Amino acid sequence: MRLSSVWRTSLPSLRTGYRSCARFSTRAPTGRFLRVSDEIKEAVHSNKPIVALETTIYTHGFPYPQNTALASHLESVVRLNGGIPATIGVLNGVARVGLSPEEIIELTASAGKPDTRKVSRRDLGYICGLGFMQRNLNGGTTISGTMLLAHLAGIKVFATGGLGGVHRGAENSMDISADLTELGHTPVAVISSGCKSFLDIPRTLEYLETQGVGVSTFADGREGRVDFPAFWTRDSGVPSPSVIEDERTAAAMIAAQDSLSISSGLLFASPVPSQHSIPKTQMDVIITQAILDAEKAGSTGSDYTPFILARIRELTGGQSVTANRALIETNVVRGTRVALELSKIEKDIIAQADGGQLQDSSRPVLSIERAADNRIPNAQGEMSEFAGGEELQPDVFVAGSLAIDLSCDFSPDKKVDATSPQLQTSNPAQISQDIGGVGQNIATAIHYLDTRVQFCSVIGNDSAGSMAMERLTAKGLSPSALVQRPSARTAQYVAVNDAQKNLVLAMADMAIMEDCNFEINNVWRPQLERRKPRWLVLDANWDSCSLQQWIKIGKDIGIKIAFEPVSVAKSKTLFASPADDSSVLGVLPDHAVSLATPNSLELASMHAAAREAELFEREDWWQTIDAMGLSSSGSREKLTSITNSILVDQGTPQQSIQLLPLIPTILTKLGDKGVLMTQALRPGDDRLSSPAHAKYVLSLADPTHPTIGGVYMRLFPPAERVPPTDIISVNGAGDTFLGIIIAGLAKDRPRTLIDLVQVAQQGSVMTLKSREAVSPKIKELQNLL
Repeated sequence: MRLSSVWRTSLPSLRTGYRSCARFSTRAPTGRFLRVSDEIKEAVHSNKPIVALETTIYTHGFPYPQNTALASHLESVVRLNGGIPATIGVLNGVARVGLSPEEIIELTASAGKPDTRKVSRRDLGYICGLGFMQRNLNGGTTISGTMLLAHLAGIKVFATGGLGGVHRGAENSMDISADLTELGHTPVAVISSGCKSFLDIPRTLEYLETQGVGVSTFADGREGRVDFPAFWTRDSGVPSPSVIEDERTAAAMIAAQDSLSISSGLLFASPVPSQHSIPKTQMDVIITQAILDAEKAGSTGSDYTPFILARIRELTGGQSVTANRALIETNVVRGTRVALELSKIEKDIIAQADGGQLQDSSRPVLSIERAADNRIPNAQGEMSEFAGGEELQPDVFVAGSLAIDLSCDFSPDKKVDATSPQLQTSNPAQISQDIGGVGQNIATAIHYLDTRVQFCSVIGNDSAGSMAMERLTAKGLSPSALVQRPSARTAQYVAVNDAQKNLVLAMADMAIMEDCNFEINNVWRPQLERRKPRWLVLDANWDSCSLQQWIKIGKDIGIKIAFEPVSVAKSKTLFASPADDSSVLGVLPDHAVSLATPNSLELASMHAAAREAELFEREDWWQTIDAMGLSSSGSREKLTSITNSILVDQGTPQQSIQLLPLIPTILTKLGDKGVLMTQALRPGDDRLSSPAHAKYVLSLADPTHPTIGGVYMRLFPPAERVPPTDIISVNGAGDTFLGIIIAGLAKDRPRTLIDLVQVAQQGSVMTLKSREAVSPKIKELQNLL
């Protein structure tokens, strides 16, 4: 009989046990010595899935600020997989369960300082006692310290990297890790990758058996004999005491043990992902050599393990470090899934005990293969691969907003002759809700066209953030590069449209996009440096400082950058840096931004901002304008012949030309009037000598100029004039346009930009006729790219 069947048949007798476990946090000694965050208290009381995380890895493993990035990253892994992280440590002499982001930064910033201790069970009384005496020390909790504090707070699942064990020769030295004794009398389930193979694994398992600790290993797709893992390798040569197939089985064991009031813990061994496992035969040789070297060096006591680890790192050529990073994140994901299953089981038990019906409260949870970008920061701040499936190698990175969109379409009574809503009163409307955000829309369009894309954004720990996560995943977009800011609000956008679906007024809450330099430098920059996508797409929802940082990174790495201005007000952020700062926004050929897609109003705003920043006064700008060979007389007639008198009177073509030294390709969206392409051509471009394109060549540069061949301007008519009655929503049409352009340019053999503009206009029409922010019908355009 399956364990789940046995478990369900015994439910009625377990009612009392689960009534107590739901309120366990009330027994925790809070106040002067221990503080449990309100989020964790509420989560314990409500049987929500919580995962405890240790802090020794931050205080004694990684330097600042890489340790801060790692802490934020692992918390995001838990939240992105549906759980609640409880990072545990000691701050200013007080034990904390559920450190806030500010507290994590304070603790991680103290790494390496004399007053920052490694805190095991034995050290908690000492460090907290000193705190009571106003000597405030900080401490990273070890496995035993984390287990104890997690138990006091009512947390039952703890995910970590590796477990301590019985050292070789322990029959003489009595060197046995406190992790093992803690498992013997603290009822917390620990998910780890076994213990390191230089320890005595058979004696470790014997000691755990003596302590009454249940040890099980996840089969992880294996059949037959399954070994207890040896940290860097999946096989230790020692069979696991028991084997389990999945996280629900592990959760059922935790629930059973808790209800039976068994006071010892459980150890669930999660093997290192196979692609990062070092073969046992190779590891055995390395371990033997490392131990011999330690004996020769006279390394004993507290120096022994650091010496061995350093020597193993050398002998494996860094493979051990890669495996270490891989298994940490895999274990955190697996621990979150165990916590989710435990939460469901506990709720089912209470429901049945109360006479209710058992319910499968399943919810979308990311698999290990898709968790948190398959990366974890290393000591240098780089994001290293963990073995959770095939790595996404995107052609495009999109960095921008992810928001909940509310679209309010004015819907007057047929008897009322009105097309626009009235101000300062309530108006009848049809209101719809979906995920949006300019960056998300662009990424969705690129994804629909089968181009590999990675979407980077920030969300809050709120219902809007949960909704955004779920819908993003449902679209097939990986949420792996999202960063969660627990104290911030997920972005939201409200559009009020008239009866023809034209925008009348919009309200946007994008404060979460401000001051993101830490995430940009510590989470996303390493990904860009490692993967080097062909394009980086930025929307203007970032604040000016963050946007400039993105641009600088893209320019440093050598990635082409596309810019979506978003709105009249936000389009100005591109030119927020000082006029004399040429390191960020250079001019041809040292430009940073390769492509921009403003509408006519945004173009005018960008032009005004560049002028106010005195960018048109720079010597290098004048040199580039002069090199383009523009006529000093008769330019109006030429511009009018290429475009039309209305656009020339508005100054649209003139503004785009003046911005060309800074942005060599500008596609100005003109709504039902089409698209105006303004482009600085390089020498040798076929259009410079093609009769078919002669009428669009506004100027020719000196043939000897090394980087500028001329200026090309072309007004594309709209793909289709859509009757107002056929327009469902204008929101997302411009984002669709840029998404299709970039999807085409990122191909191995891209079509010409001229071809792509016409295809992109077709896609925009599809979105205009769709209730979706980006019409799924654009998939039909794939063959045209």
